[in-house]
Order: sequence, then structure tokens, then C-alpha cells
Amino acid sequence: MEFTKLAFLGMCSITLISIHISPANADPLAEEYVKAHNKYRAVENVPPLSWDETVANYAKKYAKSKAETCEMVHSDGPYGECLAMGSYNMKPAEAVKLWADEKKYYDHASNTCAEGQVCGHYTQVVWEKSTHVGCAKVHCKNGGTFITCNYDPPGNYIGEKPF
Repeated sequence: MEFTKLAFLGMCSITLISIHISPANADPLAEEYVKAHNKYRAVENVPPLSWDETVANYAKKYAKSKAETCEMVHSDGPYGECLAMGSYNMKPAEAVKLWADEKKYYDHASNTCAEGQVCGHYTQVVWEKSTHVGCAKVHCKNGGTFITCNYDPPGNYIGEKPF
């Protein structure tokens, strides 16, 4: 019986240590954000993104500042950034899909976006030199959901192609 208690305590300790050292566990949605981004990056043969807790903390702080109004305004911070807002409880994959769906407006050969369209979110999602991502989601007082994903290093440099 003593051995069983020790084995159980040992397993609990190992579990706690593995939870503590896994950065993806800092945000329960981290894995979903990373997986959604890397799905679209793989299509373009771009290396996968990794979760970065420093970038995620920046995203969390900014998202919290938008909880009152859900206003879609960029932070103008040190990272690349994509924003999404929904009138429902938007999931990470849905936000990333909104951005990735801009691909249809992007012409890689000329590195331009179709006239009157937006494609900078797509190009940031697949920006090859971006290696880390951190995202956050808040429920706004108006009932909506605000999601921000930030990228390090940032992308969308004028004159440069994303990949």
C-alpha cells in the first residue's frame, strides 16, 4: 500500500511539472490558435508558428482593453497583428479562417491585393519570417467576441512577399 501511495504521488508530481513547463497550457486555446495558423501555412510550404507566451501576454493585455467596446482598432504595437470580432462566441479556428480566406484576393506574382479588397491579414498569417504567435480572446460587454493574434517578428513589409 505504501508503494501505491508513493507511485501515485510521483505521478502527480510529474503531471504538475509537465503542466507547469508547457507554455501551450498557459492559455487553453493556444494549441487551437497554433494549429489553425499552421494549417494555412502548410499550404504555402511555410514553416509552422510556435506559441510565444510573451507575445500572448501582449495580446491578452490589448484584448482586455477592448472588452468594453469590442472596437476593431489595431494596437500599433511591436508585433504583427490580426483582429477579428464576432457577435457570437467565435472560436480560434473561425478567426484564423476569416483572415486566411483573404487569400482569394491576393496575387502572389505581383504581390498585390485585388482592388477594393483586403488581404493583409492573410499575408500576415502566412508570413514566412514570422515564427511565433500569441493570441487572446475576450467577451465584450456588447455580447460580441474580440480576438487578436500577434506575430513575432511582424510581417507585411512593403515590397516584400510573404513567402
